[in-house]
Amino acid sequence: MSSKDDQECPDKKEHILNVTLDLLKTEGFEGITVRKIAKEAGVNVALINYYFGTKDKLLNSAVQKLISSFKETFSILDDNEKESREKLKKFLLGYIEICKQYPFIVKRLVVEDPFLFDSQKEFLEFIKAIGLRSLLRTFGDIIGGTAQEKRTIMTSHILGASFLPLLMEPLYMKITGFPFPDAETRIDILLEQYFE
Repeated sequence: MSSKDDQECPDKKEHILNVTLDLLKTEGFEGITVRKIAKEAGVNVALINYYFGTKDKLLNSAVQKLISSFKETFSILDDNEKESREKLKKFLLGYIEICKQYPFIVKRLVVEDPFLFDSQKEFLEFIKAIGLRSLLRTFGDIIGGTAQEKRTIMTSHILGASFLPLLMEPLYMKITGFPFPDAETRIDILLEQYFE
């Protein structure tokens, strides 16, 4: 297949993004190079440059793809066919699954400053405009018409309790010799204790 044929194959662009995300898991932002991506993707550097222009634009596109997955988890909260507690559980499980796959990227996206990519800013704008509102509404549906301040605090508690084990598990295992229960068990216990 010629270089021109490669450039006309939309699956190649998607493949390059997927390879980039996989490499970010092991190489991190600092360790990844366009040459490594090209080698892993089985394409030449020129094709990557054709699609993305620069390494930073490629990384921004890969992060944008990941952020789209995060945004999709929020759509679970809009499912009117399910009860609010079930929606919250599905949301938390979906979010945790993505965080487990990309813990390094998630830390970089959410915790560290300054922003490296425009996609980080877009994600935080989404959270402020839509995501947090959906979560607060879901909490309000579960606990009734409580004040927004209480719902906000409850939301931060549930989110913290859901995601902290992802960060703590290696240390917890080292100290206790036991792993945390799986995510679904943790979420079930958390919701049962918090809402009953």
